[in-house]
Amino acid sequence: MALSTASNFSKPDDAFRAIVEAHRGLSDEQSADLDAMLVLVLANHIGDLAVLHEAIALAKRRMLDASPQQQQQQ
Repeated sequence: MALSTASNFSKPDDAFRAIVEAHRGLSDEQSADLDAMLVLVLANHIGDLAVLHEAIALAKRRMLDASPQQQQQQ
């Protein structure tokens, strides 16, 4: 199975909103814990170690690429 980076949601904004709403009312620590648990649940759902490695690498690249942009905006 290859990593799919195209949206698989018919309503991607609703999916994003659901994730944001799940964090509402949580402390920063609880929010981080929710993110970690969600990652583990979804990684298990994927069930493919090669795809998981690919997703981790992509997420790291995107995070590092966004970091300089975020610093410039501050």
